Parts: sequence; C-alpha cells; structure tokens
Amino acid sequence: MRLDQVGKRYGIRLPWVVRDASLEIPPGGLVRFEGKNGSGKSTLLRVIAGVSTPSRGTVTGRPATGYVPERFPAALPFPAHEYLSHLGRVHGLTGLDLATRIDACLDRLGGRELAPVPLRNMSKGMCQKVAVAQALLPGAGLLVLDEAWTGLDVEAKAALDEAVAERLADGGSVVFVDHEPSRLARLGGERWRLENGDATRVTNESAPNGSAAGGQPSSGGASSGEAWPGEASSEDASSGAAMAPVVVIELTGEAPDAAGLPGVITAQQQAGRLIVRVERDASDAVLRTLLARDSVHVVRVGDGPLETEGGR
Repeated sequence: MRLDQVGKRYGIRLPWVVRDASLEIPPGGLVRFEGKNGSGKSTLLRVIAGVSTPSRGTVTGRPATGYVPERFPAALPFPAHEYLSHLGRVHGLTGLDLATRIDACLDRLGGRELAPVPLRNMSKGMCQKVAVAQALLPGAGLLVLDEAWTGLDVEAKAALDEAVAERLADGGSVVFVDHEPSRLARLGGERWRLENGDATRVTNESAPNGSAAGGQPSSGGASSGEAWPGEASSEDASSGAAMAPVVVIELTGEAPDAAGLPGVITAQQQAGRLIVRVERDASDAVLRTLLARDSVHVVRVGDGPLETEGGR
C-alpha cells in the first residue's frame, strides 16, 4: 500500500492538517505514528483506513482493512452482536462464517458475554472490546489502530498485542497510534512523526537523519540499533548521551492515589488536568495502572526535565 503526496484539510479555506505525506506500507509491515495532540495522527489514520478521502495525493493498494477509531460511537441502540453482524457483512462475511468469526473475535478479547448487550449500556472498556472485535473481523489485510488499547483490561490488551503479531506473521500490515512508548516495540517496525506547522509533514524517524516523507517512500523494517520512544538507542549508549530522566503523563479524570504509585515524583492538578511526573523506568507500569481505570483518559505522554517547570 502506498501514499503519494497525500494531504488532508477539512475545507478549501482551512489549513492543512496533513500535508505531502508519502510512504509505503509493505506486506508484513508495522508502522507507528507519533506526534503531539492535534498534529494530524488520527486524520492520517482515517485516510489510510479509507474512511476519509485525501484532499490531495493518492492512496493505492489498500487491502481489506479493519479500523479502530480514536472515538468509537458507543451510544448506539443495538446489541453488540447486531453491530458486529452488520460490519461483518460489509467485509463480505455471511452465514456460519460470520457467526463463527464474531464469536472468535469476542472470545479472544474476553467479551463473549457482551454479544446481547446494547452498546449504549456498556462501559468504556466494554465498548472498546467491541470496537477492536469489529476491526479483527476480516482476519487478514491491514489493521489501523488509533489508540485501540485505551480502556482495555490487561488481558484484552495482551490479546490485541498477540493479534497484531499474528497479523504481521501472516503477511498483513498494521498501522497504529498509542500513548504507551513501548507498545509493540518488540515487533520492530517503523516510526513516523507528524509535526505541527504551516506545512505539517510526516517524518520517518527510522530513516537516517529523520528524512522527510516527501522523499523516497520507506520500504519497511527499522534498522538495528534504533530506539523506540522511551528506549535508549545503541548510538545514545555509546556516545554517553543522557536520556531525559522523567516522563510526564497528562490526564483527565480521577486518580487520587496517583501520587502514591511506585516511581511517581509528583502528581498535581493544573488547568483541569492531572500532571504526573514519573521516573522513566517506572513510566510503563504507571501508565498501565492508570489506563486500567475507566475514569481516566491519558491525553499526553512526553519527556520532562528532572526539575519542575511551570508548577508541574
């Protein structure tokens, strides 16, 4: 699958959200997109999934695609099984094959009991299981996952990790966004960053010197010695470059015990959000603990200095 000079904006007089994005997603390829809130990640994923048409450029070679959106339409009046049946028929599944596939996808995520429950009566975690199940229905091709792990319990997250690994092994492709820096790092793949600006561009951080996506499309595979977010690369280690010792997690919701979690340095309210500063080595564990709660939504994860800044 290829994107050539793809741009997207939501009106002829409005600014470009994504501009001049060119890349190749090869069979068996894993691609992670990163960037700040509002940088265009979800917009680009919608274009890749085929649910949004690019304003400029072309997308070719898209296979059968399963897509988990950042915001799943949870307030729907019909039961999960009816919703999954409709989506399965969209993917060409019918009869016994469709029923078997629905059961298998729900079972995998620990959600078989959700089949008769109306979506509007479900918790956030329950709805997210249905969202992931509908994306897994095709069983092959491309998976586009926009923060698909958010709201899932530990077992369901592990099941989704396993499903991604199987999809890649079978020659399918996976494109994803996730706020946990180490998500799927063991599977390798490529990292691309979206940056804000007058000309928002996609940068391939797996390429030497972070070459712009407007150049030659990537042909897959992160090179050895490269680091995923939150990990020190071999080059950093050999040169003695210092990694930022603190990870800053910004979230909404209630987490009154955040300050007492192992590795947390400070947890302070600021402008309606909770800012948690945590030691880098403990950041993954703290994120997992926070994300296990339906009342919490993580809006940003990033590096921070050892000293506090602006009251954080």
